Amino acid sequence: MDYETIIGLEVHSQLNTESKMFCSCMSTYQEMEPNTTICPVCVGMPGTLPIPNITAIRHVVRTGLALECQISSESKFDRKNYPYPDLMKGYQISQFDKPIALDGYLLINGKYGSNKVRVNRVHLEEDVAKLMHRSTKDESYSLLDINRSGVPLMEIVSEPDLKSPDQARDYLTSLRSILRYLQVSTANMEEGSFRCDANISIRPIGDTELGPKVEIKNMNSFRAVHKALTFEEKRQRDCKRTGERIVQETRGWSDQDGKTFSQRSKEHAHDYRYFPEPDIPPFHINETEVLELKKSLPELPKVRCARFEKSYGLSDKEAEQLTLSKEMADYFEQVILDASDDIVPLHARAKSASNWLLGEMTRLLNEKGQDISLVKIGPAHLIELQSMVDAKTLSSTMAKEVFEKMFDTGMPPTEIVKKSGMEQVSDESTLQTWVEEAIEANEKAVEDFLSGKETAVRFLVGQVMKLAKGKANPQVAEQLVIKQLKKL
Repeated sequence: MDYETIIGLEVHSQLNTESKMFCSCMSTYQEMEPNTTICPVCVGMPGTLPIPNITAIRHVVRTGLALECQISSESKFDRKNYPYPDLMKGYQISQFDKPIALDGYLLINGKYGSNKVRVNRVHLEEDVAKLMHRSTKDESYSLLDINRSGVPLMEIVSEPDLKSPDQARDYLTSLRSILRYLQVSTANMEEGSFRCDANISIRPIGDTELGPKVEIKNMNSFRAVHKALTFEEKRQRDCKRTGERIVQETRGWSDQDGKTFSQRSKEHAHDYRYFPEPDIPPFHINETEVLELKKSLPELPKVRCARFEKSYGLSDKEAEQLTLSKEMADYFEQVILDASDDIVPLHARAKSASNWLLGEMTRLLNEKGQDISLVKIGPAHLIELQSMVDAKTLSSTMAKEVFEKMFDTGMPPTEIVKKSGMEQVSDESTLQTWVEEAIEANEKAVEDFLSGKETAVRFLVGQVMKLAKGKANPQVAEQLVIKQLKKL
C-alpha cells in the first residue's frame, strides 16, 4: 500500500517591539546577562497586572493582512495552563477561540510548481523563560533565564496542506521572507526568534481521514526541519510496513543522532484548560485602523518578484532568489538606479547585477556567515567594477578576484586594480609580443591548426594568457593569434 505525507507547521516568531508583551521591560534580551531584564510581571508575582503591547497587536494584524487573513473585529486573550518550569505564572497568556487573524493562505513555489498553503490562524502570546540544561561528571541540572519571559510571540498555524519536507522548507522560507519585509520580526531561526513545530502523519493515498499526528520539536534551522521531517516520514512508513502502531505523541529532534525520539504523549486543546484571561478585557480591532495598516504594507516578495521579471527581464528563478531577501532586493535596485545610463541597456545592467549578487556576493556571504545589510561593497563600487569589465580594462576572471578584495576591505575597485597592477591589456602591440612568443614555443599546436584543428587556437590563447599573467584581453588575443597563424 502506498502512503502520502501530511504536514502542518506551527511557527512562533518573536516580534520587533521595544518592550515586552505585558510590561515595560525591554524585549531585546539576547546579549543581556541572565535575569537582568525582568520585573514582577515577567516573573509572575502575585498581584501584578498585564497591560497589552499595542505595537505587537498591530504587527499581528499586518502579518495577517499579508497572509490574506480575515481580521477579527473582536479578539481576546486566554490562559493556557501547563506545568512547565519555564512558565513563570504556571500558565501562558495566549489566544484560543478568538485569534486576531484567521483563514488566510500563502502561495509557495517549489520544484513541483505553485502550491497554496492555507493559514488557519495568526495569534499573539507571550514567550516563556529559557531553560538551560547542564551536566557534570557528578550531576545534571537546569538553569532558568527569565529574560525571554514575556517577549511578544506571534504564532502562525498552517493547515495540513504540505505534502513533503521540501514543501515545508519552501513554506518556511517564504514565510520568513514576508515577516522580514514587514519588519515585524528578525525571523532568525538560529537566534530563536523564529521557531517551528512540525505536525506530520501519513495515510493511504485516496483516504481523507488523517492518521495519528506526531509533533516534532527542537529544530533550530531550516535544514534541521527538513531532516527531521524526512526521518519521521520514513519512520512512520516503516511502522506501517512492519505492523508497528503509530501513536499520537510529541517527539524531539536530535541533530547529533539524526533522528527523532519520543518525549511525551501529544496534548489536546482541552488538556490546556483554556479560559478567558480575567485581567485583560476583550478588545476591538477598529476597521478603519485595519484599512490604514493595509495601506502601509510594503511591496511583498511575490509582487516584487513579478515586477523584477517584467521590468528587468530576469528569469523567474533569478527574480525569486533576489526578492527572497528584502535587503538583497533593495541592493539590486539601488545598483540598477545608480547605474542608469543610455549606454548599457536596462536588461543588460539588470542581468549583470543579478549575476554578481547571486554568484560571487551570495557565495562570499554564505562562506563568511554574513548578512548583505552589513556588506562593505557599496552599490556604487559594484557599478564601477562592472563598468571596468564592460570597458575591457579588467577581465571577468580578474574582476572576481577584485570583488573578493572589495568584499574584505571595502576599497573601491579602481584602487584595488591600481595597487595590484591588474589592468587588462588590450594594446595590440603589447599583445603581439606574447602572441609571437606563444606560437614560437608551441610548434605542435601550430601544426594542429594547419592540419585543420581549430581547437589549437584556444590552446595558444591560453598560452598567451599565461605569458601575460592573466592580464591579456582574451578576445583581442584570439584575433591576433588567428591573424598570426594565417601568415604561416
